[in-house]
Amino acid sequence: MTRLPSIAARRWTAAIAAITAVLLLSSTTAKADFRLCNNTGSRVGIALGYKDAEGWTTEGWWNVPARTCETLLRGSLVARYYYIYAVDYDRGGEWSGHAYMCSREKEFTIRGIGDCLARGYDRTGFFEVDTGEQRAWTVQLTDSTEQSPAQPAPAPPSTTRPAPAAPGTKGSKQ
Repeated sequence: MTRLPSIAARRWTAAIAAITAVLLLSSTTAKADFRLCNNTGSRVGIALGYKDAEGWTTEGWWNVPARTCETLLRGSLVARYYYIYAVDYDRGGEWSGHAYMCSREKEFTIRGIGDCLARGYDRTGFFEVDTGEQRAWTVQLTDSTEQSPAQPAPAPPSTTRPAPAAPGTKGSKQ
């Protein structure tokens, strides 16, 4: 004679199944992060600037291999605008802009964007990324000779890499 499971055992099994389903769904939910994809054939160095509740911060360097993506900030975005400066380690050139912030050659986290030189830092031009107040965003870095891959809506701005700069000068954002 087979014994039927008790009501308590059936409820316990249903509860375990519900918890498992919730865990599986939460692990597949899209993360809210600020990411950068290096769609070039070169290794690139990335510096990031942003304003949070404590003020302006610049951070660097993330070394991103060719054809890979890196999460720069984890969690929901705290600002609408973020700022990127990137250097092509293999072929020279840079992605830059007109938003001047502090940086340095070695790993850094710098609070504040004023008086960079007086504080012993470099004054570097970052380009602006408008996230449109989305919870997550991905920036795509591409070579100027490559087509930018199609992006799901909303598509982040695609930034192209300039031709390598002449010795003693810096390239600029195109």
